[in-house]
Amino acid sequence: MKITYEQIKESAAFIEQQGIAKPHVGIILGTGLGGLVSSIQIIKEIDYASIPNFPVSTVESHKGKLIYGELEGKKVLAMQGRFHYYEGYNMQQITLPVRVMKLLGVQQLLISNAAGAVNLNYKKGSLMLLDDHINLLPENPLTGKNINELGPRFPDMSQPFDKNINQLLKKTAKENNVTLHEGVYASVPGPNLETRAEYRYIKLIGGDAVGMSTVPEVIVANHMNLPCAAVSVLTDECNPDNLHPVSLQEILDVAAEAEKGLITLFKKVVACL
Repeated sequence: MKITYEQIKESAAFIEQQGIAKPHVGIILGTGLGGLVSSIQIIKEIDYASIPNFPVSTVESHKGKLIYGELEGKKVLAMQGRFHYYEGYNMQQITLPVRVMKLLGVQQLLISNAAGAVNLNYKKGSLMLLDDHINLLPENPLTGKNINELGPRFPDMSQPFDKNINQLLKKTAKENNVTLHEGVYASVPGPNLETRAEYRYIKLIGGDAVGMSTVPEVIVANHMNLPCAAVSVLTDECNPDNLHPVSLQEILDVAAEAEKGLITLFKKVVACL
């Protein structure tokens, strides 16, 4: 299913009709990372299922709600749950909400995800700021006829993550004693976790962490000239020479604990944006 510019505008118009006016910051909350919502003074909640053209979240840890409210004095629009390629959606469906955020007036985008630590110097329960990414997904959200109203045919990706927001995140982490590594995120299709050989490969090509999201949203944000930054919560350690089976519940438990630092970072950074 190709998403058209008319469908993007239709989705944005519906959301505006619900009283959502000019949010300043967009936020995408990843697996097990919905706790930030409790810090938002909620003005309006909208189920994804009620928004025209929106997919619905099929992952149990993703609530599937669009949250509009105030955080640290700024109007924010937060996705409590995102969409993934492994759910059966194509890249244009996955990135539709980012397109809609831009049309609604969002000026900066903060993204979170749960990821596995391939860099064995990074321990589970810590955070990693994305400095760059490797796209190992089989599709690209920009495939097909370009929507010229949104961005150029061949967007530059030499600096996918905004330098100013990244500097602000690093400064905030240091001031609040939050461990924030910095590295390269590799995005894979999922839903299975990786084999030992795949972890070795990801490390070999320069990946510090691996996950199943984020890169499509970042590509689309860059296409639309929407400054973005992303932080991974490292939920497991991917040592191919000492690999142990990991369950979704273990990942969620680690994410819930590590999320405290992420919430601190996002709240303080939103206040400065």
